[in-house]
Amino acid sequence: MVLFGGILSIKTISFLVFCVFLIAGLGYLLGRITVKGVSLGTAGVFIVALLFGAFLYNPLMEQLKVGGTTYVTNALKIVENLGLILFVTAVGFIAGPNFFGDFKRNFKSYIVLGLLIIIIGGLSCAACIIFDNKVYGRDLEEVSAMLVGLLSGSLTSTPAFSAAKATVTSDALEAIVAVGHGIAYLFGVVGVVLFVQLVPKFCKANMEDERKKLSEANPEMPSKLTGKELEFDPLGFCVFSIAAVLGVLIGSFKFGNFSLTTTGGCLLLSLVLGHFAKIGKVSITPCESTLKVFRELGLMLFLIGAGIAGGAEFVRYFEWVYFIYGIIMTMVPMVVGYFFAKYVLKINLLNNLGSICGGMTSTPALGTLISTAGTEKVAGAYASTYPIALIAVVIVSQVLIIFFR
Repeated sequence: MVLFGGILSIKTISFLVFCVFLIAGLGYLLGRITVKGVSLGTAGVFIVALLFGAFLYNPLMEQLKVGGTTYVTNALKIVENLGLILFVTAVGFIAGPNFFGDFKRNFKSYIVLGLLIIIIGGLSCAACIIFDNKVYGRDLEEVSAMLVGLLSGSLTSTPAFSAAKATVTSDALEAIVAVGHGIAYLFGVVGVVLFVQLVPKFCKANMEDERKKLSEANPEMPSKLTGKELEFDPLGFCVFSIAAVLGVLIGSFKFGNFSLTTTGGCLLLSLVLGHFAKIGKVSITPCESTLKVFRELGLMLFLIGAGIAGGAEFVRYFEWVYFIYGIIMTMVPMVVGYFFAKYVLKINLLNNLGSICGGMTSTPALGTLISTAGTEKVAGAYASTYPIALIAVVIVSQVLIIFFR
């Protein structure tokens, strides 16, 4: 970007950094707009990033070229993955002190709900595949690749996306899976974000009462820290960095087509470290302010990286019928899961919504729910349901591809 006859020149990596912070600033302003008590919150960043990707992706691509080859995709992946690592590691440390006690009390409910949400999503996908094949007469294998891609986008699930691409039988079908993922990703993010805000409004929930119910269901564990422990550094950056490094390593181990991924590895390790809090007389927990900053910064970067790429893909491949399928695959499992948790499992509202975020594998929605609920305790339900959903959605995606060959 060159302005004022060359006096102002922003190019290559500087241009990417400029865009990231511009999107962040505009996104937070958009997120502050409230209509009848509902706001986008941090998801406003995602909306601005989508618009940027839809209309300004080409200028960014031109700025990130070396020798005629653009590395815009890799650059955005770096932004997205850095954000994801910061966010889930912070969430794990925050939820860690109470996670294992909460999981022990409610593990059956969390397992059932996580499995139910993914199974309903898979059945919705199968129904859409059969409908599309019968009504539009499109090739069954191509339709299944597209709609399983839509399912992974609806659940914002990179592991499911990767598993589906690994299961299809040709490069052409891999490209179709990628298109479906890109189309559904928009509503997969925004739909769950709005759901966790609108449900308390429709229920006319008193958040103070709901926080009390949450505290009663998940009693606060006494801190294991006495304040006399040795610290690597005052803010806990060293411990946080070590947790992120080891989490990435754990998430990189593969068992066939399955791995915990960066998200699962960092979340699992930080939960364990957050639970134990110290080793001997050495603290292994970052300070609370550090975790809050990293959680918000991570979510922001994740939404920008995913949003720019998603906006470009959405415009390039958008079709109304596929977008509607994506809405169905987002809303049906979420709504069924919510009512099942409320009336069958008898889970209180905030634990219910936290579990929905985990079952839908929705990182952005958790950030919104924490703001809506006014407490970080909801992260415990998310962390309990997420691993179950992560494994289930990978299996379901592969089964659907194989079944409809």
